Amino acid sequence: MGFTKVTSKVVLAEVRPGQEVLARRGAMLATTGTIAFSPVVGGPGGGAYGGGIASALARGMQGEAVPLMVAEGNGSVHYGYHGHHVTVVDLDGSQSMSVEADRLLAHDAGMSSSVVFLGQQGGLRGAVRGAVTGQGLFTTQLSGRGSVAVLSHGGTFALQVGGNRQVVVDPQAYVAHVGNLRLDVATAVSWRDAVGRGSGEGVQLKVSGEGTVYVQASEEKL
Repeated sequence: MGFTKVTSKVVLAEVRPGQEVLARRGAMLATTGTIAFSPVVGGPGGGAYGGGIASALARGMQGEAVPLMVAEGNGSVHYGYHGHHVTVVDLDGSQSMSVEADRLLAHDAGMSSSVVFLGQQGGLRGAVRGAVTGQGLFTTQLSGRGSVAVLSHGGTFALQVGGNRQVVVDPQAYVAHVGNLRLDVATAVSWRDAVGRGSGEGVQLKVSGEGTVYVQASEEKL
């Protein structure tokens, strides 16, 4: 199905029977055709769209839920959120995508989803909690064939990771990644950081493996 970029901050999703779209509540800007919206019930066994994706978004470090709506019918929907930039990533089914829960705008409802606790991947959340992104303990993992729209401040750029090439990202700027990647937190705290004279970059996110990491052009949180 796919999403079409209308502007840098708006995407258009085509909705057909059997081709529904999931998006965060409040993201719908306009519709054409006959479209019906209904809330996604969170938690396991919470309905057709109520499994991993709702659970991932409903749990945040700060306890703030990000509820979802499913768009059904025959028509199109324009999506955007608070004027944030939107990046569309198309998956061909061969690789999965992990995205910060608070960065997820919309995706094809037919894609499989699960919750990944990043504290199990090198301690991304458990070790530094609020020092990293402060957006949540969980990341949403999507797989299958379809499109995913993610939010960012100032747009995103993609960095290829592979072989012996390791990429280091400011944790505040990390948005998502595709492929078989490992994310590890490294701290470089010096005496300058201890006395408040450091650069503010004492925590780094090291990305290794094979895949692509998406980084936003800002350290600002959503």
